Amino acid sequence: MSFDDPALDPFLKLADRLGELEIIVGERARPVVAELRESLHGAIARRQAGDLPGSLALLRRAMERLTAMGGELDPEEGALMRMVAERFGQALETGDKGAARTAVKIMRQKSGDPSDEDNSSW
Repeated sequence: MSFDDPALDPFLKLADRLGELEIIVGERARPVVAELRESLHGAIARRQAGDLPGSLALLRRAMERLTAMGGELDPEEGALMRMVAERFGQALETGDKGAARTAVKIMRQKSGDPSDEDNSSW
């Protein structure tokens, strides 16, 4: 499977949708979005190179940065996103794909993504 198509890789899909944050939040989101995209693309590259621990570390940092931005905009929403991101990180560490999928689904829904597709490719 090629991971160059955002439709096939959930992390590329997330990176692709980050532009919506710039529209919603405005100009101050631009550097954060660029940082998040770089982290997600780096995580994908490391995963493809077989460096799963490195990939997970970059994913965790990206999620922490995203939740920090959410907390700056809306402290209540930020607290919820921190909790979801922590659960996502724990799920990745323990290999609990079901819990990781659930966390990603919540994040997608909170970001306004109406799709309810299964991301079983990861």
